[in-house]
Amino acid sequence: MELEFGYGTGVQRVEVPEKNLLGVLMSNPMTHARRGAEAVRYALDHPIGTERLRDLAKPGQKVAIITSDISRPLPSFDVLPSVLDELYAAGVRKEDITVVFALGSHRHHTEEEKRRLVGDRCYEEVSCVDSDPDDCVHMGTTRAGTPVDITRTVAQADFRICLGNIEFHYFAGYSGGAKAIMPGVSTPAAIQANHRMMVSEDARAGKLEGNPIREDIEEAGAICGIDFIVNAVLDEHKHIVFAVAGDVTKAHREGCAYLDRMYRKDIPRRADIVIVSQGGAPKDANLYQTQKALDNAKHAVKKGGTIILIGACPEGLGSAKFEQWLTGAPTAHSMVERIGREFELGGHKAAAIGMVLENARIDMVSEMDDDFVRSIFLNPQPSAQAAFDEAIGKYGPDATVIAMPFGGATLPIAP
Repeated sequence: MELEFGYGTGVQRVEVPEKNLLGVLMSNPMTHARRGAEAVRYALDHPIGTERLRDLAKPGQKVAIITSDISRPLPSFDVLPSVLDELYAAGVRKEDITVVFALGSHRHHTEEEKRRLVGDRCYEEVSCVDSDPDDCVHMGTTRAGTPVDITRTVAQADFRICLGNIEFHYFAGYSGGAKAIMPGVSTPAAIQANHRMMVSEDARAGKLEGNPIREDIEEAGAICGIDFIVNAVLDEHKHIVFAVAGDVTKAHREGCAYLDRMYRKDIPRRADIVIVSQGGAPKDANLYQTQKALDNAKHAVKKGGTIILIGACPEGLGSAKFEQWLTGAPTAHSMVERIGREFELGGHKAAAIGMVLENARIDMVSEMDDDFVRSIFLNPQPSAQAAFDEAIGKYGPDATVIAMPFGGATLPIAP
């Protein structure tokens, strides 16, 4: 069977005997009842675990709406107008509402970026500010020792609303929910304390219960206090296809369940060989973006198996800090050890690659120089077919294979 994998603006083709193929993982076919702002309005009209927002918020309260920064795909401009309408219906004044962009470890926005993120109406009606890690209020400490130091505008609000999108997150289980608070509006020290646990075997995509990072995030959210959430599930084009609103945990779990129905893929067993791509441009512009597909693929490969990672990466690694960690590490394992001591944005993705390499070989099909690919602990291959032929030679004619043409979107779940 000939399989196609997006590779930049072209494709890589691989001939895989059907007898070897355990599965080709694609998103599950879904019919979405509502999309975009309509899905958000429906969620607000049918909150989960709470009363409607207009019945919870009170006149005179200072309201903080925490939303995603420019590095996240949430279309806040589709969410905020309906949230504002609910608050106005509750009697909350415009001057008492502040939209706070959850920067986490990311850079500040320009005013033009803020306007584009929230839309003209929201930008002109209410205050829109970045979170400030240098001006935080200490609200407590989690059982894991993470300080709950929250940007002042959020910490001193009377009513807190968290917005976000729900997708698989490779160490927090899923995005969304209380993640807007931790790490969204927290300090670098708090983020380090929480994210150092990413090396735990239970800190993985699709796992909520028993995931130390997700549990710490939700404890921090409870200490701070979250009165209401609005979370969206997006399709592969980053458009809203489902939304939930209401209780920070109950509504979030409903959103996670919907995401599972879209992208969770049960597999009969792990394979000797996993062939994976992000789906081509623009998602494979660099290794920083392509890493997401790799991290999902690790759930489909046997210990000692091979992942064939297909990503053109014309921009190279895509992050200076990511490159610094990869090129400066003496061994792949050293990055795993380092992240436990020193969380750095960019470095965390290098450590994630190191964690994959603990159990599997990674063959890289890309436009990057072969010697450079070897220097970052990956094995360069001239084509996906050449990589597959070599892997079949290694594991034998009965080797099992799983194909993931859109690896960033599909999460394999083995028994």
